[in-house]
Amino acid sequence: MLLRQIKYFCSVVKNNSFTEAAEECYISQSAISQQIQALEADIGVKLLVRENRKFSLTAAGEHFYHQGLLLLDEAERLRKETVLIAGQNEKLLRVGYLKSFGASQMQRTLAVFSEVFPEIELSITTGTHEELYFGLRDGALDVVFNDQRRAFSDLYENFHICTGYTYIEVSGQCPLSSLSTVTLGDLKRIPCILISSKEQQETEQDYYQNTLGFSGRFLFAENAEEGRVMVSANRGFMPIQSVSVKELSSDTDTVKVIPLIQQGTQITRDYCAFWKKEKDNQYIRTFADMLKESYQ
Repeated sequence: MLLRQIKYFCSVVKNNSFTEAAEECYISQSAISQQIQALEADIGVKLLVRENRKFSLTAAGEHFYHQGLLLLDEAERLRKETVLIAGQNEKLLRVGYLKSFGASQMQRTLAVFSEVFPEIELSITTGTHEELYFGLRDGALDVVFNDQRRAFSDLYENFHICTGYTYIEVSGQCPLSSLSTVTLGDLKRIPCILISSKEQQETEQDYYQNTLGFSGRFLFAENAEEGRVMVSANRGFMPIQSVSVKELSSDTDTVKVIPLIQQGTQITRDYCAFWKKEKDNQYIRTFADMLKESYQ
């Protein structure tokens, strides 16, 4: 049984067509049919039931298809890892993005980029603002999606992606949940829940307290899911950013989403793709363009 035969079989099932599978695999229809017959003969069971120009999967074929997909994916991962270890010239793009912002748009961008540039290996890292900054500064990352916490530096490209609007998530049990907007003054007696690793908690608190003007007590969650559990339990409020209200989860009886206002205007934050100018190349720029398009 050859890995190539498994690839042919999975292609036929995925496309539900010998003709389309042959085109996808760049061989003739008769050749792909012969290879699948050889595969069945080799393992000694029927995988397909052929009926005129149609076919259906046997129970064994259904199992073989699902396991075959996993095997092909593992084989491709093994190939890429081996190439990297051997020091060959397969290109690698190391991308970092915030744990708490932009997951769906980032995933969409990664999928489109991989389709356009299949020769590029993508390495994905999530982290806090400081973790991403240090990763980029120290050469562990090639491009990061982050908010603008620091003054722009001439050493980096600072490519604006979107503007995030600030909201809070608060428990439906909290008296503030009935308000249409809230201010920092409204929140000063309620604990602020921040998403941060243990190592970055002091830095996150300093930024929210001394730069953004949040006061009161701070609590920490490792991720957004944990933070929402704390909000649901009415332990505090959690500040969040979103490009538009459409990106937010709908209000429920458990959690309310309310715009955060300062001097009559909703608080905003700019998000950018950052990379070192000395590492600038077409792949990084194309990735940044795709990410911006995803948000627009």
